[in-house]
Formats: sequence, structure tokens, C-alpha cells
Amino acid sequence: MGIGLRLPLVEALTAAPAPVDFLEIIVEDHVGISDLPRQRLDVMAARYPLVAHGVSLNLLGAEPLDLEHLGRVRALLRAHRMPYFTDHLCWSASGGHRHHDLLPAPYDPELVPYVAARARFVQDFLGVPFGIENLSSYVRWGRDRMTEWDFLRAVVEASGTWYLLDVNNVYVSAQNHGFDPLAYLASVRWDRVLQVHLAGHLVRPDGLRHDTHDRAVDAEVWALYREAWRMGGPFPTLIEWDDRIPPLADVLAEVARARGLHAP
Repeated sequence: MGIGLRLPLVEALTAAPAPVDFLEIIVEDHVGISDLPRQRLDVMAARYPLVAHGVSLNLLGAEPLDLEHLGRVRALLRAHRMPYFTDHLCWSASGGHRHHDLLPAPYDPELVPYVAARARFVQDFLGVPFGIENLSSYVRWGRDRMTEWDFLRAVVEASGTWYLLDVNNVYVSAQNHGFDPLAYLASVRWDRVLQVHLAGHLVRPDGLRHDTHDRAVDAEVWALYREAWRMGGPFPTLIEWDDRIPPLADVLAEVARARGLHAP
């Protein structure tokens, strides 16, 4: 069980050992020119195992992968012996512009070889397992010819990469698009799951579910997580809390709740 390493939690995590098994870092926070984030990371690495998560790979984009960025990520992974790297099944840049959002592409079998080749390159370049995270989504493409879960599984199998399965995102997308989240879980290659994410989301007045990471995990997501554990556990699980971050004790309460759901 792990939590995301976020700046408001650093002081508490440094002051006393927390009952977590690992911390997940956002690599983009630590590969810039500033020394301060890396210095903080050195302190955390001396206390907790670290894993690496990215938000800017642009795996489904049309532009070439950013080798300079991947080189910095590889150096970070090696410096702290992080066992794997994860990023999203999305596109986030085009025409030289970054959109600072994680956007879906059409789920079309013609795209599978393209995405699989890029994912395999990332894994080979970094020299560690690469896990692909499913999105929370709010729109669908008219040219979709596959379900998201069949597309993701096809990419994982064709590339020899792995899943980062976000259970909250499965539930959010299921509610927004009207599919059965259990059908998604039934498609997962559980032997290829590196890690699972849990987070809170907002229900808007119009009923849309918005993946905000700014509150406790929803009751329905907990129920889906327990089903995922029954199907494929054990697996490393991370509590994500990225906005309106509460005191560390509140985040750890979510960790304790997840541990409690692991019982038969």
C-alpha cells in the first residue's frame, strides 16, 4: 500500500515514519533544472521505496516520443532504483503544444500496432517494466471500433508491457459512458498488473463524474476495488490525492481502509 508523494505531505513524511510500503512520485516534478525537488526526493528515498509515474508521455500522440525527457526519466529511475515506470493510454500534445490534459484517442484495432510499438520502445529504453494506465474519460469517438478495455489489453499483449489499473477511472468512465465496470475488470490480464490506483471523484450536478483526486474514495469505487482484489489480488495499491490535500492522517486513513478490504 502506497500514497502519492505530494509537497504538502513532505514535512509529515519526513518527521516520522508513515505506515506505507512505498511512495509514488510524479516524474515531471523531479526532472527539471531545479535542485530542490531532487534534494527532497533524496530524503524521501532514504526512508521509503519509490515508484515512478508520468503524466506527459503522449503515448497515443502522433508526434515522436520525447527522447530527451525519457533520458531524464531513465536517469531518475536508475538513481533511486525504482522498479517500474507508468504513464497513461492517451495523447496530450500535438503541433508542438502540450494540452496539460489526458485525452482519449479512438479505440480502433488499426491503432494497436502503432501504440504497442511506442510502448515497447519506452519499456526497452527505460530498462524497467512499463505500466499503461487507463483514463477517466468524458467523451467518446464516433470511430471507436473496440471497447477501451479490449484496446488496452491488445496494446499490453502486443507490446509485452503491463497495466497500471486505475479502479476509480474504470468506475468514472463506466458511469459516464454507460458500460458495466465489472466487464472491464473481467478483461484484465491480472498477471500483467503492476499496480492499482484509487482516488476520489466529483459528481457534478448534471451527473457527470469528474476525476478530481481531491477527496476520499467513493463507496462504489471501494466496492469495485474489493471485486478487483477478489479477481486478481494481491497487487500494489496506491491512494492518489492531488488537490485539496488533507493532513497525512486523513490520507493514511484511506490506506487503512484499503488494507481492511483485503480480508476474504
